[in-house]
Amino acid sequence: MRRTRILTAVMALAAGLLAGTPPALAAHETANVTLAADTYTWHNARIDGGGFVPGIVFNRSEKNLAYARTDIGGAYRWSESTKTWTPLLDSVGWDEWGHTGVVSLASDSVDPDKVYAAVGTYTNSWDPTNGAVLRSSDRGAGWQKTALPFKLGGNMPGRGMGERLAIDPNKDSVLYLGAPSGKGLWRSTDSGVTWSQVTTFPNVGNYVQDPTDTTGYASDNQGIVWVTFDESTGTAGTATKTIYVGVADKDNAVYRSTDAGATWTRLAGQPTGYLAHKGVLDAKNGYLYLAYSDKGGPYDGGKGQLWRYATATGTWTDISPVAEADTYYGFSGLTVDRQHPGTVMATAYSSWWPDTQIFRSTDSGATWTKAWDYTSYPNRSNRYTIDVSSSPWLAFGANPSPPEQSPKLGWMTEALEIDPFDSDRMMYGTGATLYGTEDLTKWDSGGQFTVKPMVQGLEETSVDDLAAPPSGGAQLFSALGDIGGFRHTDVTKVPSMMYTSPTFTTTTSLDFAESNPNTVVRVGNLDSGPHIAFSTDNGANWFAGTDPSGVSGGGTVAAAADGSRFVWSPAGTGVQYTTGFGSSWSASSGIPAGATVESDRVDPRTFYGFKSGKFYVSTDGGATFTASAATGLPSGDSVRFKALPGTKGDVWLAGGSTDSAYGLWHSTDGGASFTKLSNVDQADTIGFGKAAPGASYQTLYTSAKIGGVRGIFRSTDRGATWTRINDDAHQWGWTGAAITGDPRVYGRVYVSTNGRGVIYGDAGGSDDGGGGTDPTPTAACTIAYKITNQWTGGFQADVQLANTGSSAWNGWSLGWSFPNGQTIGQLWNADWTQSGAAVTARNVSWNGTVAAGSSVSFGFTGTWSGSNGRPTAFELGGQTCAVA
Repeated sequence: MRRTRILTAVMALAAGLLAGTPPALAAHETANVTLAADTYTWHNARIDGGGFVPGIVFNRSEKNLAYARTDIGGAYRWSESTKTWTPLLDSVGWDEWGHTGVVSLASDSVDPDKVYAAVGTYTNSWDPTNGAVLRSSDRGAGWQKTALPFKLGGNMPGRGMGERLAIDPNKDSVLYLGAPSGKGLWRSTDSGVTWSQVTTFPNVGNYVQDPTDTTGYASDNQGIVWVTFDESTGTAGTATKTIYVGVADKDNAVYRSTDAGATWTRLAGQPTGYLAHKGVLDAKNGYLYLAYSDKGGPYDGGKGQLWRYATATGTWTDISPVAEADTYYGFSGLTVDRQHPGTVMATAYSSWWPDTQIFRSTDSGATWTKAWDYTSYPNRSNRYTIDVSSSPWLAFGANPSPPEQSPKLGWMTEALEIDPFDSDRMMYGTGATLYGTEDLTKWDSGGQFTVKPMVQGLEETSVDDLAAPPSGGAQLFSALGDIGGFRHTDVTKVPSMMYTSPTFTTTTSLDFAESNPNTVVRVGNLDSGPHIAFSTDNGANWFAGTDPSGVSGGGTVAAAADGSRFVWSPAGTGVQYTTGFGSSWSASSGIPAGATVESDRVDPRTFYGFKSGKFYVSTDGGATFTASAATGLPSGDSVRFKALPGTKGDVWLAGGSTDSAYGLWHSTDGGASFTKLSNVDQADTIGFGKAAPGASYQTLYTSAKIGGVRGIFRSTDRGATWTRINDDAHQWGWTGAAITGDPRVYGRVYVSTNGRGVIYGDAGGSDDGGGGTDPTPTAACTIAYKITNQWTGGFQADVQLANTGSSAWNGWSLGWSFPNGQTIGQLWNADWTQSGAAVTARNVSWNGTVAAGSSVSFGFTGTWSGSNGRPTAFELGGQTCAVA
């Protein structure tokens, strides 16, 4: 998107790491630390894309081997068989969250199993760790790391330039890395294991986006921005002689070495006044192509040029497809067709209005055609058609006037690559997705090529809040950076549209009424217009509320348990409350501006707040708040708390920082007092889900450090013991913004990430653990089969199996047949098989033993058409069960 992706999640993290002073500790709850392992399967709630893709890299020696890098969401490898992307950096842990930002990526053409990634998100203080170079010998399935003595900026200005990391195509043990922040050019001669600065390189760069920026973000020197080898100047096993390097310096943008990097000179006769975003070499014809912009991108850029340098003669030729005076954008995306090297393509990456532009030449830049042209203004003629049916939200709910069209061809189009083995396939990145075509050469024959999202599996949203309602068509509501958020009715499918009416650039908080989940509220950021919206149909449709005076941003919001009123703590003004749907607001008293607010999930007149170590309670619908006497809570504002559904006054609070109180607290008296759980070292989120079978209290979920281990944890006994449910391969960097269980599905949890989208996990159970023994034929049983939710083509059901006999079961296996051909898609708390209409559900490891007079439950989701009749007969070990 066109906003700098320094998101609320990152800023909250920085505050949590850096702020706070130790308060007095509260009384500690005594509980044993019991860490257990569980087998979870992890997936993304499908959005498909959602963020900036600044780099695409095809391997030059193996067909269909391609990678994509993102600014905050890691790296991905293309899977040709499924046309999907596989995430490669989910193993990045909490303490090194910055390594989810990928500033550059390189695939080895000598040994295609090898791939390298230069990682680090910010070069200023927001990122607590230095950058690193990751190396893999199995295409990114596993990594080894070399720490660098400086930071890298995968989410910094200029991140679309590159590639900054490059492998010598003749001697692949040699790599170069361009560094930011005045750190210069670096080289490795041992396949990325060790690195040293190339001290003979003469220019560390000098371009900064905004010298006046005191945060260090826009004022950082963008440094060395790309490295390109001329493979024709070397032979296999010997270092390539000629290397070109791009520098963020408008007067001295390109340097060359002709002695394998021993010495370097400024390339004579080069253009000045511009930054060279890309340098792509066509060794067959002896041309170095350069895409220039007056700014570093990826958002800015008002003028640009394209140039061609003849490597044999030193001749420079301006091959710009339009006159400089007619540009209102810079050039960045740049690629050569390796099957037909005279074919060159480039993008006008910063052409926001009316659309991006893509240029194509089949004669080495002598002449060009455009992806679209004006016929008679404002009408356009397109050389392409665009099909976003797989990601329909890319239309953004827009209905623009010509010359704008919906969906757009793109924006922030700094990544552009033609498949080196297939002239018909091209991929390019935008601020929201990765597009591609597989019939590109129709461009040249007068036909229209088809552009589609090629992004499935690549998830790059930053998550601010999550909510899973107990009923209604929505499985999950998400609050996202840059694209607002979605209502998922099926997390395995891409929603048709993000929230609209209004469409927030970033949704900062959302809530639903616990006893009336049709009522939903969300708040967020918007350049102009209201910052709050409501729904009365479970989030299917929305209408805007009215802002109180002074609102400048979303803040946090809470809905009363019955939906009768709302409390809002927006940016720019103090806490407000309203009855109805926000047609008018009144200021709340007794609570400071900027407080985080939540609602009691039972009493519609009770709301809670937290700010700077103090907990606040309102019992009059948000009109007045009173500070609680509770002490020992975190002194900073990196805190998240929630009230438990179904029990008035049951509140859990997580948060803190390493230099003050940090952990998980529990209150059973509406926040009057809190008890700190002694078995939780640190906690940053808290959420609730369906209770475990046989348990009366809802399941707790948290992103926390427990027993010295960072992870995602679950407790089924009010926090007395904890089970880590993720593993070291599934960490996703920072997960501290939000978490929630599913109130309808035991074991399911939704986890926020800062760049990898919404992750959801389901408890495993492939091992029946009980020996799989059928109960004896004499066992008596009763079945309660309940359809808990139904929608067009789908449904959810719960099954309770009761042992009404006189002895315990040691394993169970239940069979039935569907009357209308229903098909199970997913089943939890049991193993299952289905053949035609016949289904068999068997116990898993922890629920095989069922005492006499006890019961066991499992649930599933399935599909139906025509009718959805209930099974009428169930059989357990040859015995027919009574149906309740």
